[in-house]
Amino acid sequence: AEHQHVRYNPLRDDWVLVSAHRVKRPWQGQLEKPPPEDVPRWDPKNPLCPGATRANGEVNPKYEGTFVFPNDFPALQPDAPEPDDSDHPLFRAAPARGVCKVMCFHPWSDLTLPLMSLPEIRAVIDAWAQLATELGASYPWVQIFENKGAMMGCSNPHPHCQVWASSFLPNEACLEDRTQRQHLSQHGVPMLLEYAEQEARRKERLVVENTDWLVVVPYWATWPYQTLLLPRRHVCRLQDLSDSEKDSLASIMQRLLIKYDNLFEVSFPYSMGWHGAPTGPYLEEDCRHWQLHAHYYPPLLRSATVRKFMVGYEMLAQVQRDLTPEQAAERLRSLPEVHYK
Repeated sequence: AEHQHVRYNPLRDDWVLVSAHRVKRPWQGQLEKPPPEDVPRWDPKNPLCPGATRANGEVNPKYEGTFVFPNDFPALQPDAPEPDDSDHPLFRAAPARGVCKVMCFHPWSDLTLPLMSLPEIRAVIDAWAQLATELGASYPWVQIFENKGAMMGCSNPHPHCQVWASSFLPNEACLEDRTQRQHLSQHGVPMLLEYAEQEARRKERLVVENTDWLVVVPYWATWPYQTLLLPRRHVCRLQDLSDSEKDSLASIMQRLLIKYDNLFEVSFPYSMGWHGAPTGPYLEEDCRHWQLHAHYYPPLLRSATVRKFMVGYEMLAQVQRDLTPEQAAERLRSLPEVHYK
């Protein structure tokens, strides 16, 4: 596996180039600024803080747990007009409607998920499941995602995520729907259920596991320390989890995110999000091919200040990675589960 080769990603139906020798090349390129160490716990000018005034003039309640509110600058709105009819097949448009929410994880700005307690993380999971249920009653897709750190475009240090519900299935959802459907019809078992069983047995890409969940650096990972969080049983949606599975999810998330922070002793940046079976009209359909999972995409490669750039060859030809998924998993696995702070 040290020699360059390509690996197939069955979930995306594409390939990744693995060039493990490239991580040894000297680096004189861009260095990122590490995240600020001295974030104030409460800042009246921070629009996500309890009691602060947001851009639209609304004042946040003095919340003590999670807090959900409509995004003041939504990418999707429920009452958008229909686009004009196309006069040519190369110029197609379709309606796009939806709602965008922001969810604060905690009232304190100086906390992140790995620094929160298990009951506090469990409250976040409960709020995710509730939003998935409420918005999923009418919308086909509910995308829960967190951009952590300025490197991933996060404009506010307060611990929070976003939830966008759309009237259409986005590209990634369509792709995963097709590949998982094909796998079930060809092999008689949900793809990611079979994959989790295989990875639990092989162990070389395993990062952490418990009775209900496992985290792996996927065989086809693109980002250096990318991980995939998978349930052990067949479960289609976040809102289908049992209470005990939500407890064990809080635990495994905390363990993974502490390892991430410990890797370079920094508040580790990433984009993460949940994928599960579509909702809205799809609630009446057979979605057995789906398996709930979360993707974590962190950009850092060598240190707290050197990131992987997906440019050039990656944009124009094929994604390429600089260390093997097995090397990344071994490194994460060996890290302590007590936070460096």
